[in-house]
Amino acid sequence: MTLEEVFFYFLAAGAIVSALLVITRRNPINSVIFLVLNFFFLAALYLTLKAQFISIIQILVYAGAIMVLFMFVIMLLNLGDEKRLTDRVTWKQIVAIGLSLAFVMQVLYIVGFGETADMKTMSAKAVDIGTVENIGMELFSYYVLPIEAISVLLVAAVVGAIVLAKRKFD
Repeated sequence: MTLEEVFFYFLAAGAIVSALLVITRRNPINSVIFLVLNFFFLAALYLTLKAQFISIIQILVYAGAIMVLFMFVIMLLNLGDEKRLTDRVTWKQIVAIGLSLAFVMQVLYIVGFGETADMKTMSAKAVDIGTVENIGMELFSYYVLPIEAISVLLVAAVVGAIVLAKRKFD
């Protein structure tokens, strides 16, 4: 096992543990902090997979802007610890645990028995694929129409939000 694989598995384990801490904490502020930690682990995982652009966007957009938004919402709503309505086990929880165990068993099977020789080697072009230049060339050469459609949709959403906000204050 190479040092790169050890680093990858360490980051993957950190991402899994921080994701579990997000959903098991009762305090929403602690959950958001662990979610930010999870985003950093994912960004580092993207770096090990030679996806530099996605890694930086992960940190800027999710760990930066989205988490600030979540923190403001939590602080504005003044969320405290949630009280449990019941301590009994429901059928939904049993089904959720069963499906989770089935998913974990499938992942373990794939990791244990699903490796081929092709999966061990990374393409020589992997470093070039994740660069901003390559992604920009792909987006603005092959995907011009979808990008323009998304920009029109976003402009329409902004105009709609302004019209709704203006009506509210009139």
